[in-house]
Amino acid sequence: MMGQIGPWQIVLIAVLVILVFGAKRLPDTARSLGKSLRILKSETAAMKNDGAKTDADASTSAPADTTAPRTIQAAPGDIESSRPVDEPRRTSQG
Repeated sequence: MMGQIGPWQIVLIAVLVILVFGAKRLPDTARSLGKSLRILKSETAAMKNDGAKTDADASTSAPADTTAPRTIQAAPGDIESSRPVDEPRRTSQG
């Protein structure tokens, strides 16, 4: 029987979560967790796409000055918290 979670253990865990976070804060906590998971999912997808794009761009590279500035967004569709990315400029020395 060790290692199995029964119905009484689930009820006990639920009661402890309600006592720790409070009934009023649980929806906000769940909403924040969902938003964080969405951000994580979009960032991992962007990293995968960026890796594939880098491989494709290696054969046909364009000058960096002709591309539009990149922005970082907190969540898909979130315009208010986006900000431009300051990318390092390449010099002839380095």
